[in-house]
Amino acid sequence: MQQVIAPLFAALPLSACAPPQPTLYQAAAGPHGVGYSEYRIEPGRYRITFRGGPGAPPNQVADYALLRAADLAIADGYDWFRVSERFMSGEPDRSPRVSLGFGGGNYGWHSGASVGLGTSFNTGGGPSLVSTLEVVMGKGPKPAGADVYDARGVRSSVGQRT
Repeated sequence: MQQVIAPLFAALPLSACAPPQPTLYQAAAGPHGVGYSEYRIEPGRYRITFRGGPGAPPNQVADYALLRAADLAIADGYDWFRVSERFMSGEPDRSPRVSLGFGGGNYGWHSGASVGLGTSFNTGGGPSLVSTLEVVMGKGPKPAGADVYDARGVRSSVGQRT
């Protein structure tokens, strides 16, 4: 039995070294899946959410939310969109943890003393970030403003990095 358990404990630290899954520009498979989702509030107004995978950089998560807004604007026949609300939130790291501990005990007339040792390490890739945008879309020349984006320009520049 000891010959089976020892290799299992030896392999546990190696599982922590596995790289996190890449964050891809794709539709989320469920409410907490990695990828984008949107909710149409009214014609030309959407709430868009992009959930990154563990360890995804904040810029990538924010860019993919903007890219989804651009794709929706183009698909609906709009030229530009304005971000009216923007939120970035982090999810707590809920990845599993592995702990190992060692100790001693008292066995009737004999007792043993030992020093206890415990360790814990994260087997995940870090926290997941979520970018949520509320966008209003429009047609014609792009109005001035820092939160106004040309849909085709975003598709061209951010889309080539996906």
